[in-house]
Amino acid sequence: MAQDMIDSAPVLSAGLVRKTVIGAIILGSLTVGLSLAGKWYGKRIAVGEYSASTAPVDITIGPDRLSLPQNVIRFPEQRFSGKQEQINLALQWPEMKGYDAASAHRFFDISDATSLIFLQMSQSIMTRDMSGRVGPIYSRLFDGPAEQGPAGLSLHRFRQGSGYGDEVLLTDPNGGAEPYAVRCVLPASPSQSTGADCQRDVIAGSDLSVQYRFSANLLKDWKRLDDAVRAYAAAHLAS
Repeated sequence: MAQDMIDSAPVLSAGLVRKTVIGAIILGSLTVGLSLAGKWYGKRIAVGEYSASTAPVDITIGPDRLSLPQNVIRFPEQRFSGKQEQINLALQWPEMKGYDAASAHRFFDISDATSLIFLQMSQSIMTRDMSGRVGPIYSRLFDGPAEQGPAGLSLHRFRQGSGYGDEVLLTDPNGGAEPYAVRCVLPASPSQSTGADCQRDVIAGSDLSVQYRFSANLLKDWKRLDDAVRAYAAAHLAS
């Protein structure tokens, strides 16, 4: 009889169940609170990375001199005049302007990968830009014939072991000897795109390499994007 009473007793007492539920609610509240606090603090840190100041910064990279507003420069440690190895920029697309309070959300909303493009300017380490490297370098690493790519571009896959991983090279089939060329890791769907799916580099000034990264969702505007980057670099080179 005593054993029957023990076996039929509830595994958890009502008091213990109540305490467990209350504890779960408290823990859940703390988790949500920490998540919200983390997002708030993370945003505060991110905001601190940008400046709304448009004061000019005069930068020398190799033989080239640039004059840039502070609000286009991504990293605080690069916002000084003088010699630098490289400079990193974040620009709103298609406006090609830097950070300001009115458009701050565009710099922190990772769900919209098409609102920004990212530039890195440094002294050239190669004599040819990406377009010029298609024939002598990239073409030797292609795996099979070109395929139809997005936005009317030709898609070239790299051989396994070439060092380019999942990247593909997209070129303008009507571009002549040195066609437009861009390397991309194409997302499985537009919703999975990031702001750095694709990268291309061009040469500006005397010896300045301008590498820019952008979302694969912007490939439809590849010509306009390339023209805008070249024009931006030229406009900010000091004569």
